[in-house]
Amino acid sequence: MAERITPRSEDYSRWYTDVVIQGKLADYAPVKGCMVIRPNGYAIWEQMQKVLDRMFKETGHVNAYFPLFIPESFMKKEAEHVEGFAPECAVVTHGGGEKLEEPLYVRPTSETIIWSMYKKWIMSYRDLPILINQWANVVRWEMRTRLFLRTTEFLWQEGHTAHATFEEAEEETRRILEIYRTFAEEYMAMPVIVGRKSEAEKFAGAVHTYSIEAMMQDGKALQAGTSHNLGQNFAKAFDVKFQDRQGNLNYVYATSWGVSTRLIGALIMTHGDDNGVIIPPRLAHIQMVIVPIWKESNRQEVLDFSEQVFQKLKPHFSVKLDDREQYKPGYKYAEWELMGVPLRIEIGPRDVASNQVTLVRRDNREKTPVSLDVLIERIQEMLETIQQALFQRALEFRKANTFRIDDYEEFKKVFEEKNIFAESHWCGSADCEEKIKEDTKATIRNIPFEQETEEGKCIYCGKPSQGRVVFAKAY
Repeated sequence: MAERITPRSEDYSRWYTDVVIQGKLADYAPVKGCMVIRPNGYAIWEQMQKVLDRMFKETGHVNAYFPLFIPESFMKKEAEHVEGFAPECAVVTHGGGEKLEEPLYVRPTSETIIWSMYKKWIMSYRDLPILINQWANVVRWEMRTRLFLRTTEFLWQEGHTAHATFEEAEEETRRILEIYRTFAEEYMAMPVIVGRKSEAEKFAGAVHTYSIEAMMQDGKALQAGTSHNLGQNFAKAFDVKFQDRQGNLNYVYATSWGVSTRLIGALIMTHGDDNGVIIPPRLAHIQMVIVPIWKESNRQEVLDFSEQVFQKLKPHFSVKLDDREQYKPGYKYAEWELMGVPLRIEIGPRDVASNQVTLVRRDNREKTPVSLDVLIERIQEMLETIQQALFQRALEFRKANTFRIDDYEEFKKVFEEKNIFAESHWCGSADCEEKIKEDTKATIRNIPFEQETEEGKCIYCGKPSQGRVVFAKAY
């Protein structure tokens, strides 16, 4: 089964598509640029959604739902926002067989429609803060698409909050960013760099944009989540004011933040190998699969023992018993590896005789015989070991492919030869940023929070710089 997957070393882009298609994670839809998320892929999204939804609610957020269609006049009220999204917007001009009086935009994001409602709901400081998230689909008319990473329609969550002060909005923005970091590192086992976007890379209409950036196995960066402090821009566009404690009228402060199904693509490209995807145990909807190995002479004995093991594990783990008779064990191994199940439990006649099973890790294929008496404890330990090993492997890969570069000729040469993360000084000039992008296709991924203040010279112009930023080519 894995023979269908192009090796990463041969064609990384093709490898990625093969893993998605052959792993039955997604498929191409009849509508150009759109995808069908198959049950295997959607189960991963459900796991992600479940964890993130819990984390949002633990910090006081609630879910709501807003319309898919946005009046054109709403979009035009926030000029900078529209300018940022205009090329990507899909517009409905006819409905019910007639031309609409006002065109409707299919939401690329929901700030405008949400803030039109906040105007109705917010009157006083007593109405603040509003902490709303929605799980939805959005449409951005992408010209070049890739399954999960960039499609015309995709699924995401988008949070939109309203606050009385800039400081409260900034605190909210950072709080959500920390949720995203925690989720990426502790659940996806994907190390990320946390920081602030440059002015050129920030979200249209934002005062500050913060992001988490991850390195994929080809050395490119993937923006895995963003959190935006929108200041009073949307409140002013929709005239959303509130009466403060002193009786004065002020514009509300806003944030927005989101992650999408591109996280599934990130998971594949962070952990996958030439046999398929590897799903970290904390996000696996099937944590382990039991594969009985029998001959006709001992078939029932092996199946009965396998059923016994299944019933023992079922209350504690997400486990599946693969007792299909039409497929040989080797086929099942390849199939479940392709789908990324973290642990395989092999049970043959010798295992039955020894009252044990054989555990096989997906990440390194290491085999371990384990007695039934300690099976639950050993599996718990092994799943946690796999989770940590995946994170550590990805972190070591990033470290090995991250370089401090202070000479521009070296900078250009390195990016011509391979994909890396470059930690280099930057003076803060948008012109320098654009020139570097033109020369190398590398962009400033973010300005990391965790770095020492260090005086230096801009990698491009040589002017003074107070710290390093992360440059990389990105998806």
